[in-house]
Amino acid sequence: MKESVAILCGGGPAPGINTVVGSVAKVFLNHGYRVIGLHEGYKGLFSQETVVDEIDYQFADDIYNRGGSALRMSRFKPDLSTLNTSFFKDNNVKLLITIGGDDTASTANRISKYLQDQDISIQNIHVPKTIDNDLPLPEGIPTFGYNSAKNEGVSIASTVLEDARTSQNWFVVSAMGREAGHLAIGIGSACHYPMIIIPEMFNKVPVTFEAIIRLVVSSIVKRRLLGMKYGAAIISEGVFHFIDEEEIKNSDIQFTFDAHGHPELHSISKSHLFASMVQKRLNELDLNSKMRPVELGFELRCTQPIGYDLTYCTLLGFGVYQLFQEGHSGCMVSVDINGKVNPLFLKDVEDENGRVKARLVNINGANTQAVMNHGLHYLTEEDYEAAKAYLADPAYYDFHNILSWKA
Repeated sequence: MKESVAILCGGGPAPGINTVVGSVAKVFLNHGYRVIGLHEGYKGLFSQETVVDEIDYQFADDIYNRGGSALRMSRFKPDLSTLNTSFFKDNNVKLLITIGGDDTASTANRISKYLQDQDISIQNIHVPKTIDNDLPLPEGIPTFGYNSAKNEGVSIASTVLEDARTSQNWFVVSAMGREAGHLAIGIGSACHYPMIIIPEMFNKVPVTFEAIIRLVVSSIVKRRLLGMKYGAAIISEGVFHFIDEEEIKNSDIQFTFDAHGHPELHSISKSHLFASMVQKRLNELDLNSKMRPVELGFELRCTQPIGYDLTYCTLLGFGVYQLFQEGHSGCMVSVDINGKVNPLFLKDVEDENGRVKARLVNINGANTQAVMNHGLHYLTEEDYEAAKAYLADPAYYDFHNILSWKA
């Protein structure tokens, strides 16, 4: 029987999935392998009736530059004892290729160990996918999909800021990012947003709704002092993962939870929540500004990949074959800025529970500090006297005081 490789996609979509699938398929087909695409991610793999597509050259060629995923996806936390091992044996599978984010990578890590324990000789290579950019790749190397999602987000966020200028209003934009603020700071800095709020900023104080409100008000008043009554703040949804559970309960937010136990942030409108909180404070301060909410989420996930990701995902796909030939397993494929392919072993980036650690924004990095120090508008001590025209206690809305950062 011809040797085969199987590909599955887990979690949510990201631009470039089809490019990876198409590139993987072409390189393995070139070397005589059968290529099997599994639908429904791990849910399909752990089913006794696994739904598959035979991927041939035509299939690969048709999908490689499209957004979305030709292989249907799902979020599923499997019980390893129910793994359909007969699928691997019946199809002579030599390699399982998983495409996904942190949860998919963590599950791939568990499957790799389980197959080893079961004496089933199948290699497993993971391709890091997420628009959140939060998988622990080497510094400066993005997860695929991030740059395309950022590009689409910049297009929308730029239009929002132009609307703010035209209508003389303020907008609160919420950007995806389960724990990390990469997408929010990437979009916000590209659009010159006067306030960007990401969870990593709160490295010296707890993340609270009150602190977030104060940061937005600080920017609004600073812009007033600069002669501008409009603006926009972009807030990473990741702040919710660090807000105290009691504070969330007291806010009457009703979350549902996914299969991995994460609050399903899409079940509420974060931008509406923040906009209403800030609006209430503005009314209390008698500051005549109107807040408008905008959610940046699902519309970013299936956009067509930009040129960067088309090239990057092609190299990742080819890199899977190289690592396979070198005998690697239980690893992520990584391609550096020079195109060199390297394995990043999942055991080296897991926590004590076997979960892959999230890569957060390096708040002390040169790029981040440049944005924080020079790209944002907020009150500092030198603004206190002028800010008294709007605030009784300007120091309470001082950016550095809010975060306990040194000025």
